[in-house]
Amino acid sequence: MKNLITILFIGLISLSVNAQDKVAKIKFKTDTIDYGTIEKGSNGVRVFEFTNTGDAPLIISKVSSSCGCTIPEKPKDPILPGKTGEIKVKYDTNRVNPIRKTITVISNADTPTVALKIKGLVIDPSKNSVLEKKDKSIVQK
Repeated sequence: MKNLITILFIGLISLSVNAQDKVAKIKFKTDTIDYGTIEKGSNGVRVFEFTNTGDAPLIISKVSSSCGCTIPEKPKDPILPGKTGEIKVKYDTNRVNPIRKTITVISNADTPTVALKIKGLVIDPSKNSVLEKKDKSIVQK
């Protein structure tokens, strides 16, 4: 009886060690999206694409941004090994300013926290930019 219990115990330990070897890995196509120069009120939705390159399901538990002007959306379901997923990011383009925001992704991957970035410039075409005003003042002198 002791031998049977010992064999079962060793079997359970080896199963748990093998189960711990499986891990999810997240690989993004890019960690930065450049909006470029866009007009006020333009479509502010962009997508970060990623692949689970690990051998366990990838579960993204939280996605947050550095500002309320940027709203990220995480996948609802786990991403199986070898499959792709996306994180949608919507920036409020009614704010006329440079874009420099960070999106933090928290998951069960081997790298549990990943920082993604968006950048760009939102301009209002109905108003002269600071650069245009500066150029005009130089020409007039």
